[in-house]
Amino acid sequence: MTTTTEAYRKAANSETVRRAGEAVRNLGDDASEFASDITRKAGKHYARAEDAARDLYDEAHEVSKDYPHVTLALAAGLGFLLGAMLVSRR
Repeated sequence: MTTTTEAYRKAANSETVRRAGEAVRNLGDDASEFASDITRKAGKHYARAEDAARDLYDEAHEVSKDYPHVTLALAAGLGFLLGAMLVSRR
């Protein structure tokens, strides 16, 4: 029984344990790299969406100044539709 215990102790101090430790560290590094990559990509997509929303807002603002009657009619129509939807739910 002593030889088996000694064999386990030697195995615990061996190359296998060192390799396992390296594998765990590498896994942590890979996970960190992956998270950084995802964060960077999300930031790029957010910036694009923000630019598109600003452009759309600016364009809609310009159109509303050029055609105020149409803007008021659209606002009234949308308000009526939303009100009708809320009333029909009850």
